[in-house]
Amino acid sequence: MITLDILRGRAIAKLHAEPSRHVFDPARATNNARSDFDLDESRDAATALAQAPARQAAVLFPIIARERLTVLLTERSADVPSHAGQVAFPGGKVEPHDTSELDTALRETEEEIGLARDWIEPLGYLDNYRTGTNFNIVPVVALVTPGFALQIDTREVAKVFEVPLDFLLDPSNHQLHQREWRGRLRTYYAMPYGEHYIWGATAGMIRNFHERLFA
Repeated sequence: MITLDILRGRAIAKLHAEPSRHVFDPARATNNARSDFDLDESRDAATALAQAPARQAAVLFPIIARERLTVLLTERSADVPSHAGQVAFPGGKVEPHDTSELDTALRETEEEIGLARDWIEPLGYLDNYRTGTNFNIVPVVALVTPGFALQIDTREVAKVFEVPLDFLLDPSNHQLHQREWRGRLRTYYAMPYGEHYIWGATAGMIRNFHERLFA
């Protein structure tokens, strides 16, 4: 079982202290930026995507410091304009008034699920993640002290749930799935947990967390 002490030690040693400034480049396989196209044999779609300016975003990777560590995830509302109904980390687009990607992640988390920043201890940053919908996401890994109360904005979030960190970091739960997307067969990570289908960018960032801290 991964303990709080182990997590802290690995986070200090392995996470980025500041957001990575590496830009996703499909021509380079080791550029320290991840994407929805990492598992695809053809890089044509990735190359076309990389030529367009990305929309900047940040998410919180919230690990709750329970006796058995858990990760808090959301299921997005069916009414949001992008990634509707999907499992996601709390977060969203960087706004002009945000002072940093950390500020974006904390602000969006409080707006979406009512988790105030007083309960959150940032630990560091994962590699940037570029989505097929053209977002460049900065994932902020953080510890959350138990005892918080949530207030969900149902316009954006349908539900909130927790998954044991041990489950998410077990490579045997990192399944490879495929589906057709924009006329191409896409391969991606999926981590089904009960009724929840964790996949795509969220699963890709979890996989990055596993590789950076524990692989």
